[in-house]
Formats: sequence, C-alpha cells, structure tokens
Amino acid sequence: MSSHIKTTVEKMIQPYLEEHAMELVDIEYLKEGSNWFLRVYVDKEGGIDIDDCGRLSEYLSAKLDEKDPIPNAYFLEVSSPGAERPLKKPEDFVKAVDKHVFVTTYEPVDGLKEFEGRLKSYDGSELVIEVGKKQHTIPTEKMASARLAIVF
Repeated sequence: MSSHIKTTVEKMIQPYLEEHAMELVDIEYLKEGSNWFLRVYVDKEGGIDIDDCGRLSEYLSAKLDEKDPIPNAYFLEVSSPGAERPLKKPEDFVKAVDKHVFVTTYEPVDGLKEFEGRLKSYDGSELVIEVGKKQHTIPTEKMASARLAIVF
C-alpha cells in the first residue's frame, strides 16, 4: 500500500513541481508510534524556503482531500531534504560529484560497509569515493543508501 500511495502522491504533485521549477527528492509514508506520516521532500535551484513548503502543502492537501487516496488519518509534512539530502536518482549522483557523501552498502566492498568521503565519479553502474587517500569503487547494486554529508 505504501508504494501505491507514494506513486499516487507523486502524480498529484508533478504538475505543481513542474510549474514552480521544483524537484521531488523523496516521499515517505510511514507509521511512527500510533501515527501515520506522509512526508514530501522537495528542492529547487537556490533552495526551498518555508513559504515554498507551505504553498505546496496547501496544494497537496487540497488534492488529497479531493481524491482521498489514503484510508487512515495521517499527518502531512512538506519540507526541504536538508543539507544532508538523500541521493536516490542517477541525477542526484551526477550533481553530487566532487561533493562530500556518506554511502552504506548491503555487503562489504573493500572490507567496508560505510564510506564517507568525496564522490569522485558516477557512471550509472558504479561510483568512486575517495576516503582519505584511497579510492573505493562501489557497484550501485551493492549500495544500501547514499546522502550528502556535511564536513566539519
């Protein structure tokens, strides 16, 4: 049911996103404690502000009320993905080349399952991360998660 809701919500907001030059980063529909949450993460060139989130939230709320695709009560949250935004789509990885990233894998690569360093390259089937002075080549099918990382 969760993937159906995500697909439905994505179709609902796509016209709005295109009209306002926004990018859908992720949609989550999950239960936390006794409450359900529908979280929509969006971004745009120059960043998203609270007014952008508020307008999209109002638009989506009206569409959800109209179509009523979610049978139970839930909280709707629209926000920026934050500084450590997840990397999900191929375009995300292309934009992240030469940036600091954190990647986890399903199984060890070079004896490790966590990599934090500079993304040197991405070709669609693998990415190369430089950690210290060593480069690690990670096949995308072994990647569990990836996100931008802040360097302190």
